[in-house]
Amino acid sequence: MIVIITGLAAVTVYPNGPSVLGRKSMPLGLDLQGGVQLTYVLNTDQLNGRSVAQAQQGVIDVIDRRINSLGVTEPVIQATQISKRPAVNIELPGVSDVETAKDLIGQTAQLIFKEQDTSGNFTATKLTGQYLEKASATFDQSGSAGNAGFAGNEPVVELKFNSEGADLFRDITTRNLQKPVAIELDGAILTAPTVQSTIEDGSAIITGIGAIREARDLATLLNAGALPVPIELVSENKIGATLGQDSIKTSLVAGLLGILLVAIFMLIYYRRAGLFAVLALTIYGIITLAIYKLIPVTMTLAGIAGFLFSLGAAVDANILVFERLKEELAKGKAASSAIEDSFKRSWSSIWPSNMASLITAAILYYGTTGLVKGFAVTLAIGILVSMFTAITVTRTFLRLWGKSIQKVAL
Repeated sequence: MIVIITGLAAVTVYPNGPSVLGRKSMPLGLDLQGGVQLTYVLNTDQLNGRSVAQAQQGVIDVIDRRINSLGVTEPVIQATQISKRPAVNIELPGVSDVETAKDLIGQTAQLIFKEQDTSGNFTATKLTGQYLEKASATFDQSGSAGNAGFAGNEPVVELKFNSEGADLFRDITTRNLQKPVAIELDGAILTAPTVQSTIEDGSAIITGIGAIREARDLATLLNAGALPVPIELVSENKIGATLGQDSIKTSLVAGLLGILLVAIFMLIYYRRAGLFAVLALTIYGIITLAIYKLIPVTMTLAGIAGFLFSLGAAVDANILVFERLKEELAKGKAASSAIEDSFKRSWSSIWPSNMASLITAAILYYGTTGLVKGFAVTLAIGILVSMFTAITVTRTFLRLWGKSIQKVAL
């Protein structure tokens, strides 16, 4: 079982090996692959009956839906404060098209349908974006939305309203036959087509869009919904990929050096048993990295720290077992008996310490955000795997060794 699990994990970790458990790359955080960090403050003068906390969470939810359309891997969106004003901090790893991201995030996307009054001015109806069920970008194939040179192939946004919105739209088109109905977004009229017939199915199209990319961005904004309050960009920080690569190299060197020193200590102090511990820790590293890739875990410098910290927990469990093994051998017990007793009597010390670490990781995960949350994830996974390798892998090696000799010497 150990050989099979280790083999599958090794294939998963190896970058260019055959696909067994599914080839996945480990996503990197902002500090490792570069990207952009944006901070927006909320306009609390337009809360409209909401509390500050509700408005802040509403902004986070809408921004999260909008960012998902960019294909950003593991964005970090969290509430914060700037000079005692409520704000939202956004980290977008790997984003190069910053302007598009800012445009999507910052627009309010308030959709309103308007009709003409007797004086010829457009006035708002009850039909707004809140009744929108779905918006999708496509090309008009009917030719009705065509323009010179692009007849029948103009980018449009198709709108589909829910049942209540469909009733409102039917009433609007009924009373405005042969009259224009304006579609307004964020205070600007996008189009004002003339109603040719009553529309019963709750469908409409927005025309006058320059390019298909603009149509997709508009559809994304409408699907994500309107921001509950206006926001203002107050900070923009770009982190280059070069800085991220330097961080990766430095952290890898530090991690490998730490692992090497631990391995040397175990080999010198515990000799033969230390060799089994080193083999178990190697297996621990392979399995843990495979789990990180399969979940996948977004790796940051804090996440690497969590991985190395859990390595210490794995070593700690081996040390408890080996020290107990010394005591059992000193009593004159046979090798196999001493090995079994050392694990049984060490367990009462191993599991409480690991449970305490897991509880701490859970508190960090649910009580924090961003980098600290990533540290908690890698720490918890590492601790669980370390318990498997310390109790199962090391014990298996020692059992095989104990059966081949009459007496163990540490």
